[in-house]
Amino acid sequence: MTDGVKYTVAVRALCEFTAKQGDLDIRFTPSPTAQEGMDGHAVVTSRRGPGYRTEVSLSGDWGDLHVRGRADGYDPDQNLIEEIKTHRGKFAHIPDNHRHLHWAQVRVYGHLLCRQLGLETVNLALVYYDIGSGHETVLRETREAGELAALFEDQCARFAAWAAREAAHRAARNAALSTLRFPHADFRPGQRELAENVYRANASGRSLLAQAPTGIGKTVGSLFPVLKALPQQGLDKVFFLAAKTPGRRLAIDAARSLGAGTGLPLRVLELTARDKACEHPDKACQGDACPLAKGFYDRLPAARCAAADVAILDRDALRDVALQHDVCPYYLGSEMARWADMAVGDYNYYFDGGAMLYALAQSNGWRASVLVDEAHNMVSRARSMYSAELERTNLRAARANAPPLVEKALARVGRAWTGVDKEAPAPYQVLDAVPEKLLDALQNATSTINDFLAEFPGPLDPELQRFHFDALGFIRLAESFGEHSLCDLTRAGVRDSSISIRNVVPAPFLAPRFAQAHSATLFSATLSPWHYFLDLLGMPQDTAWADVASPFTASQLDVHIAANISTRYQQRSASLGPIAALIARQYGERPGNYLAFFSSFDYLEQVLERLAREHPEVPAWRQERRMSEPERAAFLDRFTLASRGVGFAVLGGSFGEGIDLPGDRLIGAFVATLGLPQVNPVNEQLRERMGAMFGAGYDYTYLYPGMQKVVQAAGRVIRTERDRGVVWLIDDRFARPEVRALLPAWWQVDG
Repeated sequence: MTDGVKYTVAVRALCEFTAKQGDLDIRFTPSPTAQEGMDGHAVVTSRRGPGYRTEVSLSGDWGDLHVRGRADGYDPDQNLIEEIKTHRGKFAHIPDNHRHLHWAQVRVYGHLLCRQLGLETVNLALVYYDIGSGHETVLRETREAGELAALFEDQCARFAAWAAREAAHRAARNAALSTLRFPHADFRPGQRELAENVYRANASGRSLLAQAPTGIGKTVGSLFPVLKALPQQGLDKVFFLAAKTPGRRLAIDAARSLGAGTGLPLRVLELTARDKACEHPDKACQGDACPLAKGFYDRLPAARCAAADVAILDRDALRDVALQHDVCPYYLGSEMARWADMAVGDYNYYFDGGAMLYALAQSNGWRASVLVDEAHNMVSRARSMYSAELERTNLRAARANAPPLVEKALARVGRAWTGVDKEAPAPYQVLDAVPEKLLDALQNATSTINDFLAEFPGPLDPELQRFHFDALGFIRLAESFGEHSLCDLTRAGVRDSSISIRNVVPAPFLAPRFAQAHSATLFSATLSPWHYFLDLLGMPQDTAWADVASPFTASQLDVHIAANISTRYQQRSASLGPIAALIARQYGERPGNYLAFFSSFDYLEQVLERLAREHPEVPAWRQERRMSEPERAAFLDRFTLASRGVGFAVLGGSFGEGIDLPGDRLIGAFVATLGLPQVNPVNEQLRERMGAMFGAGYDYTYLYPGMQKVVQAAGRVIRTERDRGVVWLIDDRFARPEVRALLPAWWQVDG
């Protein structure tokens, strides 16, 4: 450290940095859930005497290093500090390197306690509690205070060089951010208003919903003020979360435009899903299978130092560093999340049940500012994070190759499932609660599988492992089942059915994540009405709302309603000819590049076929089902300044948001249908629940989500103050007042 500046580190982080060694080993082993771990701690401490203290806060200094943490328990009568670890299965199967790390932690706590109480000796214990049997295995030792001080000093000395480097980096980062200037000569219209609102939210520690038009530069307009607030508010991290790859690339480009990688001491990390980052997808994540896992922790220090010198660790840069040091790129990225100033990733890294960034922020006490791009996607994405489904076909596949004892437990699941099927004979039926007999059978089956793995470590049959994971997820959500979710059964034939816990209101799950953040800013062009997002996402009650005025004028965009066409399902076949004629007429009046959006691939294909047959003079190409990233890029590459034609795409899909085709690359859009979600039994149940909870069943289920897709798609047309274009809204319902009220205020609608 420099100039007497303290660098604070948690005991756990200090030990993980200095005491981990050997192979990376991520094979699936039966381990307690977080709740089971907490329950296990509670059981152990309840067995102790009346003077036993839990969660004992301890701290101490070594040079400019400040170390702090909480010991699990201290018994003053025995002068005994305990570190409690829960496990499942045989104690002998706990790896030695794990125990080595655990001893390092309890010895640090022992030193801090000796220093705090002036003790000459202290008793230390590792308590391993088997949640299956309730048995405690206790490892004990007695240490002299001087001996523990020497061990502590050794760890701190090994960490100090890194800590000094980190403290110097943070000081340089904060100094540079304090004088950071906007990267362009001036803000775009609307961009300054957005930046000011984001800055005020961070300065006051509040959250913000910011609706801002497409094309004003929301990414840099939100990132710049957060970076300015970092040193002033003592913030540690920025988490920039996006729903899709283009949004993450924009965030990295924005950081680069602000100086990251060219002088600004800001570490930017892109987090990539494991299946995309894996170099050996055919190998298990363990030392005896993957060369990048073998000796991972031995080579990690050098890789970490090298990675810390790379300002922008995007996917390619991270891979380069990892392979230079023969370590796994994905797990090097997970390590660097601890040391990056700005982490860029998908929503799930902060908001889902096992979110890495959220867990790190909690365990390290980080003050983080969270930016959520294209936040209109958050409701549907969060619902999927907290939903689970079990399929009868997967249960049969799991039983096919299961060991006899496991097969017997799965057979019990099958019998309980049959009971549910008999009680719910309809093709689709909402159940009053999660079926207790089925839940008991699932818990027994997962425990049996865990016991089997504890006895016979090794890979499970893939189908059995898949059902096991599905069942664990189902059980976890069943523990918190309530009004925010529904349990339903869907029948797919005589023998097959699926049972789901379907989240409808993510608020109870997301609220703690918003509370953990210093500030969370959700921004998008379509966040109206704001109460819809506050209600469903569980944002704090003092969340601020900003509706940024558009820099665009009505004269830039001709908006027409084709009120003589109905795109309702019943009239869809009658709409094909009129829509094809409308597209051809508009193209004939002003040849150029257009996008035409439809509610489904089937509808798209029918209109495209009619256009090709009746108006062959209009060039057209289409979005294919399940396009790869290169195929999506090729689709967009057809929109050039010199090209002409109509690209057909699905509303709400890859090309309905997050793409930028300024100027003559795109001069118009046709939006057929209101984008309303399909009327089906699930959505009708959702409508009923939204009506009961918020008094707005149809709007919350159908109208608002549909119109968000419409406005997003139409927003592809005007991207700069120089653009001119046209939008056709194709359906008579667009003329209704309640629908027109959800269109951007700057539009002047004709029709």
